[in-house]
Amino acid sequence: MTEGADPSGQPLMGHLTELRSRLVKTFIAVGVATVVAFFFRNQMLYLLQNSYSEVAGRDLVVTGPTDQFSIAMRMALFGGTVLASPVIAYQAWCFINPGLTQRERKWAFPVVAALVTLFCLGVGFAYWSLPRAVAFLVSIFEDLENLWTVELYTRFVIRFLLLFGISFQFPVFLYGAAAAGVVTSDKLAAGRRWAVLIIVVVGAAVSPTGDPVTLLLLSTPLYLFYEATIWLIRLTLNK
Repeated sequence: MTEGADPSGQPLMGHLTELRSRLVKTFIAVGVATVVAFFFRNQMLYLLQNSYSEVAGRDLVVTGPTDQFSIAMRMALFGGTVLASPVIAYQAWCFINPGLTQRERKWAFPVVAALVTLFCLGVGFAYWSLPRAVAFLVSIFEDLENLWTVELYTRFVIRFLLLFGISFQFPVFLYGAAAAGVVTSDKLAAGRRWAVLIIVVVGAAVSPTGDPVTLLLLSTPLYLFYEATIWLIRLTLNK
């Protein structure tokens, strides 16, 4: 019997009890990690504003009496969620594992590993790309003084990092569609032009800035992932 199973033997109540237990543990983990991250708020702020400071030659500013506190809490929650992500993943796995078949368990670990790896790769690439995007944004008008607030910039950076991290998981879903028989490598290869168009349009729609530099930085690796996934499908699935 899994932890939190209902002793009366009612399946629905057992699942709800199990879900509540897992959610409580997850929220506790995020709460503790958020407190820990709060003590590293200055280091996180430096990492976030460094790209702007180097390009603009000035520090970010605050314009309200509560801005510093709200920014510190936002960064602590973001950092805490990242720190607690292994616990979140473990609790999610413990909840869904009993309902998986042997074949599904076989696929679960490589899929989760690929998702986590690609997300981290996307965030890392986004952090590398950030100074280039900022350099373009601050140089559009030479006569305007760039005076960005910490509030707006931290929101921008977090959205920027999450956008790349989530977008980089695109190959996993493409490969999953091929494994399910929805598409084949030949169909994907024949649809390259449509793939480029869709990647660019979606990238422009979800980009936090919509500028051409960010769009290029996002679209290029996604198209390379598209091509790599075609070859991976051919090699491993023979489809």
